[in-house]
Amino acid sequence: MYKKFAAVGAAVFALALPLAGAQVSAAPGGFEPVPPGKITIEVVTVNGSGCPKDTAAVAVAPDNTAFTVTYSQYTAAVGPGSGPMDFRKNCQLNLKVNVPQGFTYGIAQADYRGFASLAKGATALERARYYFQGNSPTDFVDHTFKGPFADDWQETDKTEVSAIVYAPCGERRNFNINTQLRVDAGKSDPKKDTSFITMDSTDGSINTTYHFAWKECPTKP
Repeated sequence: MYKKFAAVGAAVFALALPLAGAQVSAAPGGFEPVPPGKITIEVVTVNGSGCPKDTAAVAVAPDNTAFTVTYSQYTAAVGPGSGPMDFRKNCQLNLKVNVPQGFTYGIAQADYRGFASLAKGATALERARYYFQGNSPTDFVDHTFKGPFADDWQETDKTEVSAIVYAPCGERRNFNINTQLRVDAGKSDPKKDTSFITMDSTDGSINTTYHFAWKECPTKP
């Protein structure tokens, strides 16, 4: 049941979405210009109940300002038709970002989008953190939703310029993204009321966007 409602929400929300990378200029405030050439991202590993094999796709914006992650089976739910473990879904992505020589990158902003349908008394949670291989993970950033609610949602995690962590110059460090979706029936009746939150998209129109912050590496003497 909740898949049908999610597909309707995705179709409505797609009409209002900008193209990936459109929210950040070619040289976002305080950042150095984006590098020329083609940037590619390889998905090294994908793990989690929210992203079974072949259900998560990554694409780089043509202007090199961002990349997107699109999920096709990322929904947490409680109520009729859902299993006992469906209340929580997660996904861990390990990505190899291939950047032009002489540049490094960090993540300045992440835009999360989806659809939720929550009965009165139910709540939902979207949380995320990211880190470079070998570094400590960032703290989780949480966004909560309270029922009654039945609409598209969008949340943004933004990092201050001075706090952006960049990949070390000259080193290959994979980039990790850890996300979670949860639903709590709360005071609603899970025997009658279906509540869910989703970040998936049946047609690729809803995605998560990660905005790059670029920096030129020092030239060796």
